[in-house]
Amino acid sequence: MKLRIRYAEPGDASVLAQLMCELGYETTATEMRRRLKSIFSDARFRTFVAEINDQVCGMSGTLTHASHEHNDFTGKITALIVSRKHRRSGIGRALIGAAEKDFVEKRVTRVSLTTRFTREDAHQFYEALGYSRTGFRFAKNLSPNSADK
Repeated sequence: MKLRIRYAEPGDASVLAQLMCELGYETTATEMRRRLKSIFSDARFRTFVAEINDQVCGMSGTLTHASHEHNDFTGKITALIVSRKHRRSGIGRALIGAAEKDFVEKRVTRVSLTTRFTREDAHQFYEALGYSRTGFRFAKNLSPNSADK
């Protein structure tokens, strides 16, 4: 198995859409191309892909941003997906490693991420990599007319 981690490219949109679907986020290749166009135009974001024998089998997305709570920049892992076929083979660990290396190069000293309550395997994976549970995330969907209320 020859594993390679690289930056994502526009041509990866179809396979990244398939990976999102595996994670439960129904996504078309067209939608992913539109998302990647926006992400690639913002230097705060990075998208890494994992390849085995030139076939994409995983991805991670990151965001580096200022915060209200700290003086230095904060990193956030916004996505991590490994294809079902390739899970538990070190690819997720390699993608997190690439993200953390990139954060260190940007002098980021704090990294956060979120995962669903139901993804207990993911919780154990992140804890094994040194991540701690620090709180809850709350989410709310807004309609375009929400600002009028």
